[in-house]
Amino acid sequence: MTDSSAQQLLAQAQQVCAKKGARFTKVREQVFLLLAKHNGAVGAYDLLDELKALDPSAKPATIYRALDFLSKQGFVHKIESINAFVMCHHFGECNHPVQLLICDDCGQVDEIQSNNFDLALRAMADASGFTISHQIVEAHGSCRSCTAQAN
Repeated sequence: MTDSSAQQLLAQAQQVCAKKGARFTKVREQVFLLLAKHNGAVGAYDLLDELKALDPSAKPATIYRALDFLSKQGFVHKIESINAFVMCHHFGECNHPVQLLICDDCGQVDEIQSNNFDLALRAMADASGFTISHQIVEAHGSCRSCTAQAN
């Protein structure tokens, strides 16, 4: 992502925080921008190493607090299966169902939204008497590029 695109995303995030009354501190903004510059998923400690270039006193707790805030605001998603984070581009819908396609070869992560999938999952949950409070579905495989290279 280009610096100007990252700055545009930051401006959108700042507006969302202002509307919600959420405090978007300088450290949170720095972590947001670092994450926005990555095309795929990135681990917390990789982000910490990048943050230390800007703030040598940054500690693991610093990055985890910032990522927790960004996640709660709907700006990033945690990918549990690989313990990494990826930028979300649906700021206004922080409670939307999340479906991620994760390439095990190159690390690319695509966020997709399928209302049909969400409805089917919710129907199956309802039939089981289960109430879904938060949804992140992770699918692992190979992206189009990596699949083409393998053939």
